[in-house]
Amino acid sequence: MPTRTELERGVGEVLIDESTLQARIAELGEEISAFYDRRDPLLVGVLKGAVFFMSDLMRHLTVPCEVDFMAISSYGAATDSSGVVRILKDLDINIEGRHVLVVEDIIDSGLTLSYLIRNLESREPATLEVAALLTKPARREIDVPVRWVGFEIPNRFVIGYGLDFAERYRNLPYVGVLSEDLIPEGV
Repeated sequence: MPTRTELERGVGEVLIDESTLQARIAELGEEISAFYDRRDPLLVGVLKGAVFFMSDLMRHLTVPCEVDFMAISSYGAATDSSGVVRILKDLDINIEGRHVLVVEDIIDSGLTLSYLIRNLESREPATLEVAALLTKPARREIDVPVRWVGFEIPNRFVIGYGLDFAERYRNLPYVGVLSEDLIPEGV
């Protein structure tokens, strides 16, 4: 089991500390609860990165909700989105007529989320909204409708709080920037 110092060797700097993250997620929980008053939303978590955010966000919701997950792939082994999206795990719940809230960890180019929104809209939910913990406006290639955003961040390679590099660093309790010496060439 790695010690915290071993794990943190991959962190170049802390971008958003744990207390700032948790405070903003609590605020988002209040806003989302007010929006869904008297409607039971279905939260759709996008695996794997959104698990931490979705878990903490749900604890701040004051409305009844259900959860389901989708796993989608648009990166493969690369660090930039390819624009080609594959559904690796689909929803188990029928969303027709439901109030659906997609919970995302980060919006980068917008290509993956755009595909996901089109796919879910075709299933005829009553409403479809998006909550994203992080967004990188400088990387956006396509505009996507996001009702709730936790933080706008600069175009840096971030890890922690569900975000990974080669499946590592997800378990950091904060959002950090990947150490410069670990960033692959061309990124």
